Amino acid sequence: VYRIKFPWGMDANDYARKVTPAAQSLRLLVNAAQWLGGAVAAPSLPEDSVHVAPAPSSSLAALLVAETAEEVAKKEPRLQGEAETDSAKRCPQGEEAVGRLTNQQAVLPVAPCLVPVGDFHTFSLEGREYRLAGLEKNAGVESLKLTLRVRVGERLHSDQLDLCRDQDRRRFIERTAEECGLTTEMAKRDLGRLLLACEQWQEARLKAQAEPAQGAVAVMTAEEEAEALALLKAPDLLEKITAAFDACGLVGEDTNKLAAFLACTSRKLNRPLAVIIQSTSAAGKSTLMEAVLRMFPEDERVKYSAMTGQSLYYLGEAKLQHKILAIVEEEGAEKASYALKLLQSEGELTIASTGKDPNTGRMVTQQYHVEGPVMIFLTTTAIDIDEELMNRCLVLSVDESPEQTARIHAMQREARTVAGIVRAEQRRDIERLMRNAQKLLKPWKIANDYAPYLTFASDRTRTRRDHEKYLSLIDVIALLHQHQREPITREVNGRQVEMLPVRLSDIATANRLAPEILGRCLDELPPQTRRLLGHVRELVQARMESTKQPQSRCLFSRRELREACGWSEFQVRTHIEKLEALEYIARRQGRQGVGCLHELLMECAATEDQWHIGLIDPDQLRHNYDASFVQNEPCFVQNDTPFEGTSCAGTHEAVKPKRQGKAAA
Repeated sequence: VYRIKFPWGMDANDYARKVTPAAQSLRLLVNAAQWLGGAVAAPSLPEDSVHVAPAPSSSLAALLVAETAEEVAKKEPRLQGEAETDSAKRCPQGEEAVGRLTNQQAVLPVAPCLVPVGDFHTFSLEGREYRLAGLEKNAGVESLKLTLRVRVGERLHSDQLDLCRDQDRRRFIERTAEECGLTTEMAKRDLGRLLLACEQWQEARLKAQAEPAQGAVAVMTAEEEAEALALLKAPDLLEKITAAFDACGLVGEDTNKLAAFLACTSRKLNRPLAVIIQSTSAAGKSTLMEAVLRMFPEDERVKYSAMTGQSLYYLGEAKLQHKILAIVEEEGAEKASYALKLLQSEGELTIASTGKDPNTGRMVTQQYHVEGPVMIFLTTTAIDIDEELMNRCLVLSVDESPEQTARIHAMQREARTVAGIVRAEQRRDIERLMRNAQKLLKPWKIANDYAPYLTFASDRTRTRRDHEKYLSLIDVIALLHQHQREPITREVNGRQVEMLPVRLSDIATANRLAPEILGRCLDELPPQTRRLLGHVRELVQARMESTKQPQSRCLFSRRELREACGWSEFQVRTHIEKLEALEYIARRQGRQGVGCLHELLMECAATEDQWHIGLIDPDQLRHNYDASFVQNEPCFVQNDTPFEGTSCAGTHEAVKPKRQGKAAA
């Protein structure tokens, strides 16, 4: 309910007859009406019920300026009291209704809201249009800096202000009243309602950014869960995973795709593995990464094309916790390599940075923390990788042999056929099954009682980290088979601790993968350089057989090497320089790349023992473990069910229980 105040001694009829033009004057009085709601937020009038007319004539303007609500109240003190008395006499029930509305704070009509129009927001009130620019640039509700323009008919006013500052609002109200011909009270009321609408819009936007999108995580049906559980319980689980990659179109690379899959699964461990896929350009490293990532739920992987130096520190507390952080090119994360190394080794990131206190405006020290652990997945074409980053990761080298190229060509041709299109449709179901299986995996503490009997090369200090990778590889294989074995429970200080046991089959699988994926880390030659060295040895050996000359006389040129291996001039030149620096070959003739002939310095027919990491044979490990059981009389385990004994040394499905008579013997 609004009250319209006429000049003293006039009612609506007298005012319309004496003041001309009547239509404009009545509209202005309606616009200046006072709301009777008190402290309750004022409802909006229908926009088409009241219109602001163009500037009136000078005589009418003078009369209206003298007869605004504030001026009339000053000139005629009786006006407000007598008008209220007259209103109460005419409609006492109306006054009671207004009082009840104010006291009970009844539901009022919806206030006008911000309407996005292009790069701006508009806010309309009774024919007055407010346009806001830059509202979305504010980071919170403590400050609302924007450019505000108000338009009333053909008159307008624009200014930059902070709606949260009283001084800015007062200045804008005064200038708006002066430029647009509005009363100060009307401009103040409009700006208050605009401030409320901006705060509500900003709060809704910040809340939407803070909360994860609903429905982003798909819920498995009972049939999908049963299908995924059957996969995890399959005795040949690792073979089925390899077959799933083949069915999805990733041919070859058996060791690489299984190692990358296990590394991504290790995100659920406290010390996950990290992977770098190293190859030449167009060899298929990105294809391998994409194929592996598609096997994991979308909400458990974060993928970037590049990262700035400080970007990791501001990702949020749990943004990366137990997730996969994939970066397409290691070069794109070169500035963030220090943060990546810390995140991999320490499992968390903490940075102290300066920022402005929103309350005082002073510069203060602010702390940002990112929780790990996180699995890091990188690809690179670089030959020389940062040593500190490489010794924290598993280095996978893409197969660049002609046989693998032929397999890829065959798969690319098949993709254009009917069978290829059918395979592409089936790939969605396979990837969905693999993602559902990952959702059923839970984090566990892994108990490896075989660990004291394991062996690893110790001739270099960097094997201290490589040995940890080997143990983590065993842990993740056991974690992947968690639905195929019973956990072990032990009481520690009054609480039950559950652990998942490691079996000999897990160690055998790790021993099959480790020499290739861990041996590359110990090799002083990058994988591509080692491959070129193999071509050099074949070339020299063939020349020795054909010419019947010793190895020292069988020199070769870069051109002959390019023809033998099919590599580009850039690749051959780059890796030849690496071999020269490490004294595997030597330049005997020519200089600056002109007429150069090289000699192979290592024995051509000698066997290479690169990638030797000194792992114990599983059969020998079983023998040592069984001998320790007999000597120490520990608790024995059969089918993962413990039998009480004098001590508890571990879990071993093949060990028999204690002998009980001749039958047991």
